Parts: sequence; structure tokens; C-alpha cells
Amino acid sequence: MSGTAPLTNPRRTYGHEDEPGTAEILSAVRRIQLRTRKAVTDMIAGGFQSVFRGSGMEFEEVREYVPGDDVRAIDWNVTARTGRPYIKKFVEEREQTIMLAVDFSASTRLGCADRSVRATAAELAAILAFSAVQAHDRVGLVGFTDRIECELPPRGGTRTAFRITREALVHPAVGTGTSLAAVCEHLGAVLKRQAYVFLISDFLTDDFRLPLGMLSRRHDVVALRLVDRRHHALPKVGLVRWFDPETQRTMLVDTSSKRVRGALQRRHEEHGEALRASLGSQGVDLVDIPVSEVDDETGAIQRASVVEPLIAFMHMRERRR
Repeated sequence: MSGTAPLTNPRRTYGHEDEPGTAEILSAVRRIQLRTRKAVTDMIAGGFQSVFRGSGMEFEEVREYVPGDDVRAIDWNVTARTGRPYIKKFVEEREQTIMLAVDFSASTRLGCADRSVRATAAELAAILAFSAVQAHDRVGLVGFTDRIECELPPRGGTRTAFRITREALVHPAVGTGTSLAAVCEHLGAVLKRQAYVFLISDFLTDDFRLPLGMLSRRHDVVALRLVDRRHHALPKVGLVRWFDPETQRTMLVDTSSKRVRGALQRRHEEHGEALRASLGSQGVDLVDIPVSEVDDETGAIQRASVVEPLIAFMHMRERRR
């Protein structure tokens, strides 16, 4: 098996031959916006503005020292080169840059409870984008597979948040694979000022350790891992031919086998532990976002809340500060 999870019945993904019309797109975006309205309110109340804030001051330029200036602001490197005292001038940092990197790869077609990983990623992107614009911050988007699929530079305003939601949900992907390394390298090249970077992916790949480490040295990076039940729990339906949309490989799997189901569960747990340890060593927080959950009373698979793990994460970050 490749790094992606196998699929029995890949769900419809917008793009190419089945790209939706304008009315369908607007309707889908509007549904997400309405569904996430309360989540955005909860995010703001939960401390979004206080957690994602800058140092308060941003370097602007150096200028020659005049009597009365704070000597602690003297730039000794420039002073040594010129032979005259210079100080660093700072301005108040009024807005932050939030960058959302969203996985469009073929494995995101996976899903339970009538919601795919891609749709969950779009909902997460909408919550973060609308929360950012309400906090008067700039927000941008990079959609990626094994290449950069689309890019919206960071801007403010509700229109930006709507456009991010639309692209995250329906932008047609050309590639099928996943390269977190490529998107980390791209963000490292295009982000000129310090930013908060949210990597939204199922993280079913192992190619990104070094590029992510380089990115996290300059920016505050948070990994939001989308976890679907089919990543670790097989339905007991006998022999099933599974298809990996990223590698185009198929295989026959005995889903009734306790050994097979146990091996998948162990692989999922080991991958999660290794991922958390690797990200933690680079100062990157990992937040698991469930795509679906099992109702305790009925046993039915239903949509899981995506905002509760985000708010719990923000409270953890606030305590840590």
C-alpha cells in the first residue's frame, strides 16, 4: 500500500469532467458559510485574536540617532559601518498574516457520513478565513497536491474569505499525489513577513520533514490532520477490491480478517505517534480533526465537529503562553 488510504468507492470530487456550474458552486459555498457562522463566533470568543497575535511591533527602517532617542534601540552593526549612531525604527503591528495550505490530493476524496476529507478541509478553511477577517487580519490560500494547484495571496475582507472557501471546496486538481515538501518550500519562498501557517491535510505522506523544519523556523506553523474512520477502521464486508487514487493501484483486501483490521489500526496509530513526535521536535503543533464520529446511542456514523478541536487547541496555546 502507498502512503494514502485505499478507497472502495471514491466520492465525487469537483474537477475536469464533472466541474459544477456557477449556481451549484455558490450554493455549496453559501451552505458552508451558514454552517460555519456559529463556529466563527465560537472561535473569536475562544480566543482567536489573543492566541494569533504578533509581537506588537514590526521593524520598519533604521535612521540616524538624535538626542533623546532610546539608546536601547541603537543598531550597533549599522553604527559600526557608518561611524555614526543609528537606531532601529519600529511601527505597531496592526494585522497578522494567516496562510492556509489545503491538501487537494486524491486521497481527500475519502469520507464517511456524507462528508469527504476535502469538504472537511474546505469547512476548516472557511472557519479560519472568516475568523481572520473578523479579527482584521490578512488571510491567503495555497491549494496543493504533488504540485501547487492554486494560490490566493493574503488579503483582508469578507470577499477574500468567500473566495478561499470556494477554491478550497471546488478548485479542480490536476495532480493526484501529495507533496507537503513542495508546499512548504513554496510557502518559504513567497512569505516575506512572519505568518501563521495552517497545513490542512490527511498527512498520508512522509516527504516533508526537512522543508517543514525550514518553514517553521521563520513562521508559526500548525498542522491540522484530517482523520477519517477509513484511515484506521475497515467495515466487515468480506473480500473487497480497494483502489488507491494517488498511485492508481488496486488490491484485494479481506475486511473480515481480524488480523487485517488490526494491522491497519496499528499502522494508523504508529504513523500518528511518529508524526506527532517529528512535528513536535520542530516546534509544530499537531491537531487531529475528525471527519466523522460514531453516535454513542445509535452507533451511526455522523459528521464530527471541526471547531471543537480548534478551540481546545487555542485554549492550550493560551495556557502555554
